[in-house]
Amino acid sequence: MGLKIRLARAGAKKRPYYHIVVADSRSPRDGRFIEAVGSYNPMLPAEHAERIRLKGERITHWISQGAVATDRVAKFLGKAGLAPMPVFAEQPKQSAPKKKAQERAAAAAAAG
Repeated sequence: MGLKIRLARAGAKKRPYYHIVVADSRSPRDGRFIEAVGSYNPMLPAEHAERIRLKGERITHWISQGAVATDRVAKFLGKAGLAPMPVFAEQPKQSAPKKKAQERAAAAAAAG
């Protein structure tokens, strides 16, 4: 049984609220979970104290039992100091401007 620490959506339409839960990796996103270990309210400002609430002792317990956090939850845990901050790869080169757009930008910078 693979354990995940992940977000389970709650809240009304266009008013998201998430519970941070420990669940079996095979269970659905909003389905059965083992334990709720925190909450995330994206509607609050980033600096608000109640935006992310974590039960640190329980999270470290579940990590020691082999639970793996999803990318978003790993970022929360890294900022809280409960786990190492995840390393994300650089953005793909595909999203960079193409050759002609780079030439136009260089010409505009040189002209003005």
